[in-house]
Amino acid sequence: MRKVVVPQLLLWTVQSDGWADTAQAKLLGMKPKAKRILTWCGGIGGAVVFSAALIWGPWLFEGKHVRDDTLAPSAGIIVTGFRTMLVALGAGAVAALGLHYTHKSHKQTEALFEHTREKDREQAELTREGQVTERYVEAIKLVASGNLTERLGGIYALERIMRDSEKDHATVVEVLAAFVRQHSPWRPDAGTGATELEVRPADDVQAALTVLGRRPEREEAFRIDLRRTDLRGADLVRARLQRMVMNKAHLEGVNLAGPTWRIQI
Repeated sequence: MRKVVVPQLLLWTVQSDGWADTAQAKLLGMKPKAKRILTWCGGIGGAVVFSAALIWGPWLFEGKHVRDDTLAPSAGIIVTGFRTMLVALGAGAVAALGLHYTHKSHKQTEALFEHTREKDREQAELTREGQVTERYVEAIKLVASGNLTERLGGIYALERIMRDSEKDHATVVEVLAAFVRQHSPWRPDAGTGATELEVRPADDVQAALTVLGRRPEREEAFRIDLRRTDLRGADLVRARLQRMVMNKAHLEGVNLAGPTWRIQI
């Protein structure tokens, strides 16, 4: 069996990558207090190393040139230049760390601001939903009132809700259609052949038909059930009658003037 020989350098590279990944994972998994302690220790250690390099560095790296009891001018230049270089490097490192932490702080502030804004948006949406629900309940109470004026106010309040809240569009349409079916059903003993001048819907029924006819143009996946209703003499001028089902509804004398109208019968 042939033995595979892996270069030692490749093994060291793989092992070092593994150690780096492990160290990074451990660092990310540390608690905030431990991270702060480690940061302080690293900062203090770096300051000690920098100070030691600043004091003894010239003799450590350029010892053969500066180990002179008389400390010739050239040696002084070497020491000064080396220390100037260290100070410049230290200042650059501090500036880089400052930029890093500033960027990190900015990112955290931005994330916190976005989170707060999202929470505010959700709270505003919940508040709006609550207000719409309250308005809807009050409108339904008015529609169920025995007073004509209050019923008219409830019908037009539902129209306002339908225009303001697209989610409540279908609900309001269904309520108004049920109102028409309940308050203006076709009765066999009502007679036929009546004209617009002889028979007209009640004011509240006409108001509900008007609101249904001018509802906002939105996608509707439902039918508006107006079957077996008495709509004789109703004013449906320019009404939007798409999706309306009027099987066995009586439409004698209905005013359907307008550019287009379509109903399903």
